Amino acid sequence: MKNKIFRVIAILAMSVFAVSCTSDDDVIEGTGSLTLKYDNSFGDSDLILSTQGYTTSSSEVIKVNTIKYIISNVVLTTTDGTVYTYPKSESYFIIDESTTGGQSITLTDIPAGDYSSVKFGIGVDKEQYDLGITGQGDFLTTASAAGMTWSWSAGYKFLAFEGVFTSPTVTTETEFKIHNGQSSGNYNYAEVSLDLPTNAQVRTTITPAVHFIVDLGKIVDGSTKFKLSEKATIMGGSDLVNITQNITEMFRVDHVHND
Repeated sequence: MKNKIFRVIAILAMSVFAVSCTSDDDVIEGTGSLTLKYDNSFGDSDLILSTQGYTTSSSEVIKVNTIKYIISNVVLTTTDGTVYTYPKSESYFIIDESTTGGQSITLTDIPAGDYSSVKFGIGVDKEQYDLGITGQGDFLTTASAAGMTWSWSAGYKFLAFEGVFTSPTVTTETEFKIHNGQSSGNYNYAEVSLDLPTNAQVRTTITPAVHFIVDLGKIVDGSTKFKLSEKATIMGGSDLVNITQNITEMFRVDHVHND
């Protein structure tokens, strides 16, 4: 009889311990970091600058020498719908394929939580631009050094896509340049919202990495098709409205690492 009583007490004690541990594990508090990784590609192929040719739907072969774009205004949403907006003064970054570490962004002091979606801008929003030169802080200097500004009156380059191409009608390698940004009548800033295939579990001890695949082929081969043989330089005018839409189609989330 005593043995039975002891077994019942032991089982009850283990149950209380298990409930206690589960309760502790469910507590999500503090802050952590989150990394956004931008893996540039062209179609299904990884991007290799300057040497690798990539064929568009118009049978033009592109070699990319430069790809830079501004990522801004990151907003994260948890599984329960809580929205966290990264501080605006710290929310401007340049992705640059040619630089060491230029393909990732690390966000710090993120409230711990399970994040299921991310939104970000491509370029510098007009609200920020309208603060004037003194309102840009250090980012204007950073962007200027990276070649991501025109004159101040013309503002930022949101994207710089440059290289050479050939086509059925242009058989000698010819330079192309596509720069997106403010143009007459259109500001051309855009935002992208993406669901995550796996929740990003931000914790004090876990720094998740959200891995984006960025298909640069969409710049000329998105909803609107562009032939570089017909226009090798696009830096303004109504074409930038369609370029802006194409740029929003470049991004998809491939996977999330929680480690």
